[in-house]
Amino acid sequence: MEPGNQTGISEFILLGLSEEVLLQPLLFWIFLFMYLVTFIGNLLIILAIITDSHLHTPMYFFLFNLSFSDMCFTSTTIPKMLWNIQTQSQIITYEGCIVQMYFFMLFGILDSILLTIMAYDRFAAICHPLQYMIIMNPRFCGFLLLTSWLVSVLDSLLHGLMILRLSFCTKLEINHFFCELYEVVQLACSDTFLNDLMIYFASGVLVIVPFTGILFSYSKIVSSILKISSTRGKYKTFSTCVSHLSTVSLFYGTSLGVYLSSASTQNSRATAVASVMYTVVTPMLNPFIYSLKNKDIKQALKTLFSRETFSV
Repeated sequence: MEPGNQTGISEFILLGLSEEVLLQPLLFWIFLFMYLVTFIGNLLIILAIITDSHLHTPMYFFLFNLSFSDMCFTSTTIPKMLWNIQTQSQIITYEGCIVQMYFFMLFGILDSILLTIMAYDRFAAICHPLQYMIIMNPRFCGFLLLTSWLVSVLDSLLHGLMILRLSFCTKLEINHFFCELYEVVQLACSDTFLNDLMIYFASGVLVIVPFTGILFSYSKIVSSILKISSTRGKYKTFSTCVSHLSTVSLFYGTSLGVYLSSASTQNSRATAVASVMYTVVTPMLNPFIYSLKNKDIKQALKTLFSRETFSV
């Protein structure tokens, strides 16, 4: 490849999931459907929590924020993808690419931290039931949320600033349907050692540490559940964790799957297709997981719909 070092580039080319022209309309309608389901599903969870006073608890406070984060996470990539398919354009401006990367990382990291906090919430509720409301008091919940936002914003900002120091080659094609950090770094002509180091370090800290926290919380939860004498009591206690555990499994399972697929193949297009699982499918399924497996959310949604029907 000819170096063609450029510091003042104006745009990148997103190659998308497929270059087959006949597949583009099908991809448009599939992703439009998934985006609408994701947005409406998470919006309903948010409205149910706002309107039902019984859900004004720490657990649902963080679920509210997770649903909001999922809506934003999906909105950073899919609308631009749909626009490009509809206009038959693969271009994203340099500034647009930086902004997309920033918000994609921000809400992805926020999701990971919120899931960890929700695991701690279940740990406090099950292992320390008498002190639960003292531990998870409003001030502490606000502190946890503020910390999760600060960490997400600062990490995303640091990655964004480090991208700005890079100069890029004349080959500006990104083998993805959005500006994925690693793919963009690979296009740089200048030295990317610090960027690569930061990517691996941040991935280790902001993925492994939260995941370890979740495993620790659930090890304590399982230990407490096993001490319950009755089978019914064990089932009832564990059922309060099912929704969260399903979401964690989906989030980390799909993320790990994408990582392993990218490590085992040099085909960036295959990695882009695999990444659809955690960028679109996981946020889309979360509202179904919480509405189908959680009786409180299910009841709140019924109340919300009956209220709307009555008002009409």
